[in-house]
Amino acid sequence: MKKLFKNYDFEFDKNERKILTAFCKKIITQIPSQPGSEQYRKTFESITAKLNSSESIIKFTKDEKTKLLMNLKENVNFFEKEIKKSGFIKKWIYKSMHKQYQNLIIKHFEE
Repeated sequence: MKKLFKNYDFEFDKNERKILTAFCKKIITQIPSQPGSEQYRKTFESITAKLNSSESIIKFTKDEKTKLLMNLKENVNFFEKEIKKSGFIKKWIYKSMHKQYQNLIIKHFEE
């Protein structure tokens, strides 16, 4: 049976907040300054502001949660592809980042 209402409240620890904040800031810098991308930029700026707040429980909107999860999954897929074709040092760095993002998805976003 499908739930009618979903919970978009998350409780991230200090390290998870740092990882997600850095991730969102990187996305904001990569978004082009075109008129069509303003809403996308505002979504990630809102997520960053919520992550930087002192509240222990962060409440995302459905749109924020969806966009964040989609970008995290894209990043995990990117790292999986890069790990296969990288050298030793790059592979070691990518594996660490891949594991961090994968753990975030599993711990907080999987249903």
